[in-house]
Amino acid sequence: MEKRELTCIGCPMGCQITVTLDGGEVKNVEGNTCRKGDQYARAEVTHPVRVVTSSVPAEGGEIAQVSVKTAGDIPKESIAAIMEALADVRVMAPVRIGDVIVRDICGTGVDIVATRNVERRAQ
Repeated sequence: MEKRELTCIGCPMGCQITVTLDGGEVKNVEGNTCRKGDQYARAEVTHPVRVVTSSVPAEGGEIAQVSVKTAGDIPKESIAAIMEALADVRVMAPVRIGDVIVRDICGTGVDIVATRNVERRAQ
């Protein structure tokens, strides 16, 4: 049996959770005070996911960079490949919040979207 200790991020409580696994299968979850904690812990030890945030250059923009994020959760093991792919991305201003910057980043089925507006630089 393997035990993993987690701090839950499912709600603001931040419960200290212990997950007991046997052969990669969750056998028990303890320490959560709500249902979200149980769900978070089971997912975190079997298939962890994250939202990735970064920025990319905004050519011709009033500011040099536009902040971006994944439009949904991606597998944690994809983070490095996504960051590497974003290193080559450039956008042309203007950019609007929600604009799709990269479709289906690294084959995850998740888009990269802008999280702020960037206006075109005055000429």
